[in-house]
Amino acid sequence: MNNKILFLIVCLNAFFIEAQTSMEAKKLLENVSKQIESYDNIKFEFNYVLNNRKEQINQESKGEITVAGDLYKLDFLEATQLYDGKSLHTIIPENEEITITTPEEGDDFGINPTALLHFYKEGYDYQWDITQRIEGKKIQFVKLIPTEEDTEILLILIGIDVSRKHIFRIIEVGINGTYTTLTINDMQVNTPLLEDYFVFDKKKYPDYYIND
Repeated sequence: MNNKILFLIVCLNAFFIEAQTSMEAKKLLENVSKQIESYDNIKFEFNYVLNNRKEQINQESKGEITVAGDLYKLDFLEATQLYDGKSLHTIIPENEEITITTPEEGDDFGINPTALLHFYKEGYDYQWDITQRIEGKKIQFVKLIPTEEDTEILLILIGIDVSRKHIFRIIEVGINGTYTTLTINDMQVNTPLLEDYFVFDKKKYPDYYIND
């Protein structure tokens, strides 16, 4: 067979395989998103690790998130964020201070609970990555590669619990060598919540300074 024709066949096969795996990766993420959106609410604990070997940085933290639609409560880094659909309240007990902002202005510590389901839909190419057995779970990783040049993100790996169709782990790799890992633990769904669960109650913080 002519070498040029053989080379062309190999290239075409590689193209079709990559296209197929990209479609499978996107479909898996879409299934996960639909699964989680079907719940009235979700609540989970998480481990958050930021690591940069070159800069000798290694920070580990734990937190907890409750999300119901666009509403959420986030306990992380010794602070609580409460979003009631209109305003974001950041409560810092150590300083006895509360900051009230809009979601666009608010600092979400690098974690936006409501964006966990949707951030992948724009600005990324998809690749089917490795499968691992972690804590007895079959975890399928999907690699996201940014399509925009002006970004500090090199790639993102999303680990999916195949049996439950839940996100298990998100690993973000920065172009500066920083690895940020979010591992989700103990996810609970459709937990009974009080009607005012996401509502800020000023009476609970009588001595706090409120910055709005």
